Amino acid sequence: MSTNGTMFEQNKEKIGTLEKVSYGLGDLGNGMMFQLAQLYLLKFYTDILGISAYWGGMIFLVTKIFDAITDTLVGTYVDSRKVGPKGKFRPFILYGTGFLAASTVLAFFAPDLNEGAKVVFAFATYNLMSLAYTVVNIPYGSLSSAMTVDSGERTSLAVFRNLGGTAASLIAGIVVLPLVNLFNSPKLGYPVAIAILSLFGVAFHLVCYRNTKERFISTKERVKGDGLRSVKSLLTNKEFLVLAVYTVLSVGAMFLKMGMQLYYFQYVLGNEGLVGVVSTLNILALLPSVFLATPLVKKIGKKNLSVFGMLFFGIFEIVNYLFAGDNVTFFLVVNACSYMFLSFANTVSFAFVGDLIDYTQWKDGLRSEGIIYSGYSFVRKISQAVAGFVPGIALTVIGYVANQQQTADTISGLQGTYFLIPAVASFIGIVIFFFGYTLTDEKHAKVTEELRERNEL
Repeated sequence: MSTNGTMFEQNKEKIGTLEKVSYGLGDLGNGMMFQLAQLYLLKFYTDILGISAYWGGMIFLVTKIFDAITDTLVGTYVDSRKVGPKGKFRPFILYGTGFLAASTVLAFFAPDLNEGAKVVFAFATYNLMSLAYTVVNIPYGSLSSAMTVDSGERTSLAVFRNLGGTAASLIAGIVVLPLVNLFNSPKLGYPVAIAILSLFGVAFHLVCYRNTKERFISTKERVKGDGLRSVKSLLTNKEFLVLAVYTVLSVGAMFLKMGMQLYYFQYVLGNEGLVGVVSTLNILALLPSVFLATPLVKKIGKKNLSVFGMLFFGIFEIVNYLFAGDNVTFFLVVNACSYMFLSFANTVSFAFVGDLIDYTQWKDGLRSEGIIYSGYSFVRKISQAVAGFVPGIALTVIGYVANQQQTADTISGLQGTYFLIPAVASFIGIVIFFFGYTLTDEKHAKVTEELRERNEL
């Protein structure tokens, strides 16, 4: 620590490729566990565990309300924790990953109970998995703000994080169902398949822990009441509130499609196995954002890149709704284009959080990585809740019956839920974000410059 009173321990060492890759592997580890719930859990609830789509959707919704409490508590604890020999954020990844793996596997058990008991079991196990994910993910997300304060480097870290998360979707999409089908009963196949992927997830978390460094860590002692002040600061921060609404709409659109895709593939396109093909095409569609996001951010800024990405995502969703029908090839091509533009928006989404941490410190004198990231994490979980609840209600309204031939009205309803709702949500989000969010890259640069002048960075 320098002797001039700065509140940060600094290391000007440039972030290398190995460290960036290792950081991205952390989200690959997250995806190999918790993200599986977004891809498979609602379908598992309705078709394997045997509960109604309504109760499946309610479980997603209520669990995320519970997450509002756990996210804030974990974020507050992370902020108040003194820096130990292993760092401030990284130890949570090290010690929490096994708990997350075990709870993920448990969520995919299907005990032979009456429907009411099954609902209780599903609710309890999903809440346990969500708690475990919070313990790992809040510190993991906060970690990037401690690795660098450079906006360009944060975008680069966000690129690798998005790549890791998308790779998890690819692996899960290709591997899970074939593994499940190796067994005579999906009740056995699902927990075994999830256990295998979870073990890999633990390994990726350990690599992330070992190869990342915390360079910017506040050594200022937090006093009583700082946690409450930080929460109040977050809830009165216009930039955060606008980003929160945009995230619920834009990220919710993505998660809704993830939750509905197995139904759409099976009953509209007639091939549930397309999940592997789509996952492969999605990882290929991600590559332009991997190579172009950082230079595009330097040219037009994170905000504009996110807006353009969501705009064209919505346009291609409308195109698929109007013209795809049951034409698999047309759907695959247009869906890949849609995901390519969505990837640009997803890539920069987490970089906004690091900027907000600096902005809040500049505005209110509080550097609260844990609380700010937990707030953003909660917003994303609300997106997941909406994405889990809306399909559950929609499936009920359109008359979906599990493992049966669907009516023409149900097929039409599946198409509308899969394409139209995400498109409309993205368009609304674009308008709110474009006109409401003012923390541009140029403004953030001025904020960090002033923080340095104040000897706080």
